[in-house]
Amino acid sequence: MTITAVKKQNSKLLIFGQDVEILLAAVANIISWFVTKFFPSLLPYLLPSSPEEEPLDADHDSERSRCVSIGRPGGLEQLRLVTLRKGIATIGYNVRHVGPPPYAPQNCEIPVDCILLQNKAFSVNYADCCIRWGLYDSAKEFVGWPIVPGFDVAGVVESVGNTSVGYDSKLQQFNIGDRVFGCTLFGAYSDRVIVPKIQLRKIPENLSFAEAAAFPAVSLTALYALHLAGYFPSTQCAGGRNKFQNKAILIHSAAGGVGSLLVQMSKILGLGPIVGVVGSSSKVEEAKLLGCDVVIDKSTENLWLLAEKASPLGYSTIMDANGVSTLKQSYDHLAPSGRLIVFGFHSNLPMGSAMLSPLEWMRMAKKVVKMPKFDAMDLTVSNKAVLGFNLSFFAEEMDILSDQFDQILQWIMEGKLRCPRIVEMDMNDVAEAHTLLQSGKSIGKIILNVTPVQE
Repeated sequence: MTITAVKKQNSKLLIFGQDVEILLAAVANIISWFVTKFFPSLLPYLLPSSPEEEPLDADHDSERSRCVSIGRPGGLEQLRLVTLRKGIATIGYNVRHVGPPPYAPQNCEIPVDCILLQNKAFSVNYADCCIRWGLYDSAKEFVGWPIVPGFDVAGVVESVGNTSVGYDSKLQQFNIGDRVFGCTLFGAYSDRVIVPKIQLRKIPENLSFAEAAAFPAVSLTALYALHLAGYFPSTQCAGGRNKFQNKAILIHSAAGGVGSLLVQMSKILGLGPIVGVVGSSSKVEEAKLLGCDVVIDKSTENLWLLAEKASPLGYSTIMDANGVSTLKQSYDHLAPSGRLIVFGFHSNLPMGSAMLSPLEWMRMAKKVVKMPKFDAMDLTVSNKAVLGFNLSFFAEEMDILSDQFDQILQWIMEGKLRCPRIVEMDMNDVAEAHTLLQSGKSIGKIILNVTPVQE
């Protein structure tokens, strides 16, 4: 390899046109796969530790935080449940005024705009698997290694920021003991997290901690997607009629975490027909119960033939987190003025296995080559739009997410949004949770309950 093969482009280091960080992640994952398959006794050598961790022989009590730490890209072996030194909690990357993520310094003062959360439950998202593999851009850019994954939290306020200095009356106010839920920009796989107040709300009385932890990331993703599609908040005329003539929406993975909220919110906002796509017959009834007018089981039915039948004039919006398997056809089935909203690439990544073998990396590379390209002139002539987003990059845009969180909370309290179906597991079973999510057989949300340390 010559030095001329290495170049800097768009702030990323490339080797032969490939992102160096992706290549390093591939090497690390292949090493994990090789060691797991042929030399499992050597796995402990692939588990980096950090100085914030408590020595293994220390007495573990309720004053010490526990979290799931990932020390390098790899397989399930990287999901290490560790105990931190006394006075250390996890933090998201937008709490840098406390310290660099993922850990706050020992016995740090809680900032005025934050609270210390005694976390009771957190959700497992597909993004967490991507983080573990080293394939999640915001995690690599803003945290690095080690990293404590996770976005959704639900728990009890343990401590509040010092309001005697820098008090801001516009901040959401919490008291010690309040039940709260919300999002952190990584760091949720922990029993103690420092979280900005703007990212939290009080839990409605009718929700358990596990149910509350199922809402934030998926509901904010769903509502922001509908915002990009033009349906929220300014689509209603004075008489309550939706401004768009074509209100048909197609939602891929309609029984999943984000999909289930997209279906319900689409119903609230007056869209229709709501066409939900599911990947197996076991998810058809769930999609119907959520409010889909038409459900297509792509495992047994002709997806696009039935989609055309459900809305012959095309769709005003198609919500697609699949990636290469459906993006081209999704775009082709938009109506004039339609919008394709992209917020994931699940089919680009492997399902069914939590380990990435060399063969899986070759398959992923092949899929990247096949990704559709959208021509700007065609977008103009066909009067279509393709919009994408990832909320984990929204550290500077919390105001808009805060407003949307308020709307989501109102809908929950009015009974207009039902909690996604949840599967509850224990924090100790984090590897099993990742395996279940990777199997593609889960419905709704996987929630890990935080088990208190036995003194």
